[in-house]
Amino acid sequence: MARVLLPLSLVLALLTGVTGLTGCQGDDQSTASGADRAAAALAAALADGDLSGVSFSDGDTQDRYDAVVSGMDGLEPRVAVEQVSVNDAGTSARASLAWTWPVGEQEWSYTSQARMTKRGDTWTTVWDPAVVQPELGADEVLDRVGVTPTRGRIIGVGGRAIVQPRAVERIGLDKTKVSGVRALDSAHALAGVLGIDAGAFTKLVKVSGESAFVEGLVLRQADLTEQLSIKVSRIKGGLVVQDTLPLAPTRDFAAPILGRVGPVTAEMIKKDPNTYHLGDEVGISGLQARYDDQLRGTPGVIIRRVSRASDGGSAGHTLFEEKPVAGQPLRLTMDPRLQSLAERLLANVGPASALVAIRPRTGDILAAANGPGNDGLNLATYGQFAPGSTFKSVSSLALLRSGLKPDSVIDCPTSVVVDGKRFENYDDYPTSELGRIPFRAALANSCNTAFIGQTDRLGDGDLADAAATLGLGVDHDLGFPAYFGQVKPPASQTEAAADMIGQGTILASPMVMATVVASVEAGHTVVPSLIPAVDGGAAPGPELTTGEDSSLKTMLRQVVTGGSGIGLLDLPGPPLIAKTGTAEYDDAQGRRKLHAWMIAARPDLAVAVFVETGQSGSGTAGPILEAFLRGA
Repeated sequence: MARVLLPLSLVLALLTGVTGLTGCQGDDQSTASGADRAAAALAAALADGDLSGVSFSDGDTQDRYDAVVSGMDGLEPRVAVEQVSVNDAGTSARASLAWTWPVGEQEWSYTSQARMTKRGDTWTTVWDPAVVQPELGADEVLDRVGVTPTRGRIIGVGGRAIVQPRAVERIGLDKTKVSGVRALDSAHALAGVLGIDAGAFTKLVKVSGESAFVEGLVLRQADLTEQLSIKVSRIKGGLVVQDTLPLAPTRDFAAPILGRVGPVTAEMIKKDPNTYHLGDEVGISGLQARYDDQLRGTPGVIIRRVSRASDGGSAGHTLFEEKPVAGQPLRLTMDPRLQSLAERLLANVGPASALVAIRPRTGDILAAANGPGNDGLNLATYGQFAPGSTFKSVSSLALLRSGLKPDSVIDCPTSVVVDGKRFENYDDYPTSELGRIPFRAALANSCNTAFIGQTDRLGDGDLADAAATLGLGVDHDLGFPAYFGQVKPPASQTEAAADMIGQGTILASPMVMATVVASVEAGHTVVPSLIPAVDGGAAPGPELTTGEDSSLKTMLRQVVTGGSGIGLLDLPGPPLIAKTGTAEYDDAQGRRKLHAWMIAARPDLAVAVFVETGQSGSGTAGPILEAFLRGA
């Protein structure tokens, strides 16, 4: 039987009316043209997912089509007409449809056939699941299954794993066991049991596929209690699934910095459906989120044909498969042992607190610990606080450059007034160190008034230059949140005086104060590093000369041998340099309180300890720093 076979180019030409072909009703060309238009309308409707404008032989075709493609997680195919063939009687036609699905890094492409019949002047499509995919049977649908790649590990110094697969319990709702309104009721009940946002979880359950497991909470295996397990089992569809997840050694281990991994959210899927799919594991915060592309790898995908009545457990028949590509590791300078030690020492500190340890020779950050009082914030590398008298390390360098020597004699009065503002020494300042004292003694005992009395020796920018030499006040992109502090030009004499003792407008993070003392120990400007692959750039500012460094070391050593840091004197190992500090601040109720600081260094280690509210640097931060150095 003769048929009219039209290539795609002619079909498009007919649809746009540029071929100039004409014919009366019943002519071969007119009949073919009508079939072409019907096929093009069908292709557009299938791609759009709205079949309301297409004539079908079966009235409930929209529901059937939705059922076939619902397992594709909202992916939108491209559908084009390849060819239309019409029988010689002009009563039936067959359209070849080219399908392309954006299922992964590749595309899934194939050709299906649609059978059409002519009723009067109307071409009607005969519904068959094979219109969507040629291998689908009468009661089969498509099912897309994401294949999660092995996530890259986060590795610390010496190749020791920090984040690696560890056993977890995934708690969620199994939609193969509950559906419709009952699924939403179960979702609300399960959210209550797990203590999660009921609205967000119910919404996620609603938009998930009919056979989806919708995760609500992930617990480390040891954290799942028998009581919670029983409560989950009593909820229709509630399910606990054993799995592994990339995790640090403990729940709190460097958590504000490392971040966490979790299931992709509905919002992420909606924003980028070609990248994220239901069931994907992604970085949610911290380094896990920033380096998610590297760590996550490339997800794989399997497209199956399964029975419409399948409960989701059937393997079905694979139509398309794309293998996952494992993620690449992220290497850090962090030492897991020192990080754990630092976190143990901060575990019982009530106020916000942090400890940062740096290797002076390289700038490698070995530990960046945040205390439990930080409410999950990363104050270790991004906190912004007045550094108090630890900043006198910087002021001392600026004064050395102005011509002072460690043995230069300067005044240390009980108090000093600058433009009507009275400055005093701390309450327990030794009276024996008042009056005319050597510059080195003023630093060792932290005489505020002595430093303020030397303010006029410094010109514009001298303090900022000294800070830059020791690594403070100049930003670098280190590949993670890092605050390098600020030294602004003073707006008044009072502000200039306050800046000399690390108050006024001076701000610093624990990381940058560890950098300051590391720079003194190293004899050059240190640029801290946590991610070796990220080059933080060259250190700007005037170089630290050998003479300047020798004088600073001598003065900061006297802090330990006969000043406010004498509690460190009996520590074994190489000689330590150190500086204590406090800085006044007002809490939320307007009460005047003190930040407590201490910094110290030896050839292999520089450390800064910060406690938001304390009594003194030596009394509050000092014992933590001493214990860390002993443990290290």
